[in-house]
Amino acid sequence: MSGIKTCLWVRTTPAEVADYYKSIFPNVEVSDVNPMTAQLVLEGQPFMILAGNPGHAFNDAVSFVIDCKDQAEVDHYWDKLTANGGAESMCAWCKDKYGVSWQVVPQALMRFIGDPDRTKADRAVQAMLKMKKIIVADLEAAFNGAA
Repeated sequence: MSGIKTCLWVRTTPAEVADYYKSIFPNVEVSDVNPMTAQLVLEGQPFMILAGNPGHAFNDAVSFVIDCKDQAEVDHYWDKLTANGGAESMCAWCKDKYGVSWQVVPQALMRFIGDPDRTKADRAVQAMLKMKKIIVADLEAAFNGAA
């Protein structure tokens, strides 16, 4: 087997989608663009963009998780993905303008909710459940009992 890649079946041109992701993510390599497909490697993950999605929409059953090192990365990806027809959801989830679901997750979130002190971790979970975009400072305040 030569590998597995994700195929995104879109209602627009593959070149448009590839350009969109290139405008958001710093590490995107695009190759073999034609009217039906585009091949790209997005942050090390191979994707094929395929034109021809007239009756099938993306849904939340599949999402892509962006592991963000800090609030600045969360803000960048959240703001870019939800702009121009994207949509916010709850608990770090959003959709881009094509309807693809993303989870924009700061590393701090996983650290806080996975903490062995379940009281602190539960406070972080409760704070997260009230958020759309994750705000690390607010999550940390809840974790530490200051919120």
